[in-house]
Amino acid sequence: MTTPPPQYCQQCGGRLQPRRLDGRERLVCSSCHTVAWQNPKLVAAALVERDGGILFVRRKAEPGVGLWALPGGYVDRGEPVEEAARREVREETGLEIEVGPLLGLYSAAEDPVVLAVYIARVVGGEMTPGAEVDALGFFPPHALPVLAFPRDQRIIEEWVRQRERAMKGESLLPGRT
Repeated sequence: MTTPPPQYCQQCGGRLQPRRLDGRERLVCSSCHTVAWQNPKLVAAALVERDGGILFVRRKAEPGVGLWALPGGYVDRGEPVEEAARREVREETGLEIEVGPLLGLYSAAEDPVVLAVYIARVVGGEMTPGAEVDALGFFPPHALPVLAFPRDQRIIEEWVRQRERAMKGESLLPGRT
């Protein structure tokens, strides 16, 4: 789901118009000529595994209302990304996690979000749906619920491949064994 571009300048309220700058089309204010930068937003998520299942939350809000996603949300300004992942899991699930290694960064040209996914494990708390979700569950990678975001399927597949390679003693670096 993409967010529509702004129409008005945040500096002066003038109308934004497309203009070619630095080889790309940008929105520029017709009055004060300020560029309306549309930078991506950073989201932190956690892939929490327990007894072979992966933790998912069912969303109560758009995008993807009624569908399942990895627990996560926007990183606040000044907040370490790992702490954002920990906070989002706590807010959405009631669980306390230990944040482990970064699984990966995920982005797409049509999506205004860059997603940082950390591998994590439960260290406490009580599993209770937070305000933004209406159900929680651990699902095995081969029997996932209907996912809100196509990238989540790709993330799970990558995680499974990495685990299989690690169990075989292979390097997780590309091109290395």
